[in-house]
Amino acid sequence: MTTSKIDLKKSLDSYRAPRGTFRIVDVPPLRYIMIDGHGDPNTSPAYASALEAIYPVAYAMKFASKRELGRDYVVPPLEGLWWAEDMSTFTTHRDKSRWNWTMMIMVPDWVGSDMVNAAVNQVKKKSSPARLGDVRLAELSEGLCVQTLHIGSFDDESAVLEQMHHNFIPDNALQLSGTHHEIYFSDPRKTGPEKLRTLLRQPVTPIEAATSVSFEE
Repeated sequence: MTTSKIDLKKSLDSYRAPRGTFRIVDVPPLRYIMIDGHGDPNTSPAYASALEAIYPVAYAMKFASKRELGRDYVVPPLEGLWWAEDMSTFTTHRDKSRWNWTMMIMVPDWVGSDMVNAAVNQVKKKSSPARLGDVRLAELSEGLCVQTLHIGSFDDESAVLEQMHHNFIPDNALQLSGTHHEIYFSDPRKTGPEKLRTLLRQPVTPIEAATSVSFEE
């Protein structure tokens, strides 16, 4: 056992992306605590209540890992899967009221489902957020992906995504095959919009061999 603190976003290659260029990566299957919702993240009560549920569980797991296993780690960044019936709402219209989302935080591979359940029960005893019962543990298998680092406001992502979806991906004989994925390296409550650091990821497949990603619970 060790008491050194592990930072997973620094040790996993799939959490690295350059700014100003697109990178093709093979993302391994990873486990997350997740919670689903719909609507504008800036105004939807469902989004706020989702974060109120998922963050305490993530920190309860971290402290349990350090206390019980002697393995301390930095709580990984918040991540989000985003989709809509009309995907142009991401790159053209930006109608956030039509967005569906899954907010999630990665779970280290040494943290078992029993420890996740114990963390949920611990949070329930202390504060019991309204959507705590909706938090679930699931594995996400994305495989081949295109990603880049975006620095700036969330609303400025559309030009980057337009270039990714309509230029880089088809120019490399690839096609979209999964859900738009964002990893938030900055806290918007503490960081100005122009300095926000967000990893933008899009699962893809070669055009001649299309497959789909799936969740395994």
